Amino acid sequence: MKYLHTMIRVTDPTATMDFFKLLGLEEVRRIDNDKGRFSLIFLAAPGDHDAQVELTHNWDPEEYDGGRNFGHLAYRVDNVYETCQRLMDAGVTINRPPRDGYMAFVRTPDDISIELLQDGGALEPAEPWASMPNTGVW
Repeated sequence: MKYLHTMIRVTDPTATMDFFKLLGLEEVRRIDNDKGRFSLIFLAAPGDHDAQVELTHNWDPEEYDGGRNFGHLAYRVDNVYETCQRLMDAGVTINRPPRDGYMAFVRTPDDISIELLQDGGALEPAEPWASMPNTGVW
């Protein structure tokens, strides 16, 4: 058995792709199905195509809710502070800041929770993260 991917449904593939590109993922393949009226976009971290995220975009408008019910996707990052700063600079809300130097949570444009974990263990606590409160749910 081999893990292939996690699928999430998205309403705005451009906004979602922009979000995942900020995280550092890249598109590895795309399937546009005219008959079924959907697109599948597969993303992965550079050099790690064994763990993919499949973005499913149904062309006919649908409303999705309950993003938190999905749970979350988790990614190991080289520097959780730099990653959060890059996301925040691009307008992404840091729902659970990396106060501990190890773990943070953000959400995609479709409200899917993303956990960011510091590679190699926690960094020393640092501002502004150490005193930043949670925003919303994560």
